[in-house]
Amino acid sequence: MSSPTTEVPKPKTRPKLPEGWRWVRLGDVTKVVGGSTPKTGIKEYWNGDIVWITPADLGKLSTREIYSSGRKITQLGYESSGAELVPVKTVVMSSRAPIGHLGIAAVPLCTNQGCKSFIPSESIDSVYLYFVLKQAVPELQLLGRGATFLEISKTQLENYFIPLPPLETQRRIAAILTEQMEAVEKARKAAEEGLEAARELPEACLRSAFPTVPITVNTAPAPKGWRWTLLTDFARLESGHTPSRRREEWWGGDIPWISLSDIRALDGKTAIQTREYTNPEGIANSSARVLPAGTVVLSRTASVGFVTVMGRPMATSQDFVNWVCGPELEPWYLAYALMASREYIRSLGSGAVHQTVYVPVVQRFRLLHPNLETQHRIVAELNAKLEATQALIRSLEAQLEAIRALPAAILRRAFSGEL
Repeated sequence: MSSPTTEVPKPKTRPKLPEGWRWVRLGDVTKVVGGSTPKTGIKEYWNGDIVWITPADLGKLSTREIYSSGRKITQLGYESSGAELVPVKTVVMSSRAPIGHLGIAAVPLCTNQGCKSFIPSESIDSVYLYFVLKQAVPELQLLGRGATFLEISKTQLENYFIPLPPLETQRRIAAILTEQMEAVEKARKAAEEGLEAARELPEACLRSAFPTVPITVNTAPAPKGWRWTLLTDFARLESGHTPSRRREEWWGGDIPWISLSDIRALDGKTAIQTREYTNPEGIANSSARVLPAGTVVLSRTASVGFVTVMGRPMATSQDFVNWVCGPELEPWYLAYALMASREYIRSLGSGAVHQTVYVPVVQRFRLLHPNLETQHRIVAELNAKLEATQALIRSLEAQLEAIRALPAAILRRAFSGEL
């Protein structure tokens, strides 16, 4: 490690620093150390008591302190590898993609070649160094080079400039950042938990709209005011098909064609657009049928249980079963009933590779339903509740995004002298 340089040329691209701060090379205030790996085929080199860190270990850290690792090496393995045992308070960074995972050694340790270690001199606080490198990660990632994987070299790191205030200021900044980052982390966890709970609300709303799971293939007594009816008694069951892929002229028309690649995005929504379109010739030369707006669509293979309602005349692939509802059945009532029965419907699937609900099973579907007026009321209430839950989810997602942006903003303020 070279002695801290008192006169370091400030790169023109670097902003002006507060009084008493200076730009320094990392190599002037730290000793940058690479890592190495003992030969994996020699048992005597492994399962010892020396902590050996990889980028994967750094990526799994829940705190900044490094106490242990996925694998340890023996003294013999350490000596054979040419690695350097770095002391406590050394800052360790993954220098090979993904570049920028960081930790501070809480025990003496060594690393593999995918990491670089920064042994701090007396002129730089290790926690300050950790945070200044954390702030620099996006820029350091841009310096990565390599044909197979991106990596930042020891020389590049030694020549990287960081802002350095007096030691007392470094320690004050490190203490403030530690406190603020801990508060942000608590807020992030709380926001994630809130968002996870909010994402469960739509399913809860659907379940609460029905006295029991509203689809079955068995007979069961109906609650007062409700009836079990064979679904095909008041909805026409239709399957789908795929026009031949070898006939390009059958594709690219104006008839929307729902496939499995559409259905996750369409789940619980009205289908207007699809990724692929067919044309009258494609329909005429296949078993596909153009079904009317209001047709309820259920995926029955691979992605079993996703539901959409056609917002215009469309066709589907054979991965779906479709119901054209009669006058006594509100399409969205059926759609919500299918969504509320998703887990039950999935339990009816069979198949070694992909679960499939076969058409003979679907033909046995019985629907729990009230009269048409009550169906309309249930749909209106569910529409309002689901719209409110989606608004809540969007709000919480925006809140979480803002919280996740806070660390970068805090670090920028810290290293421009605003703390």
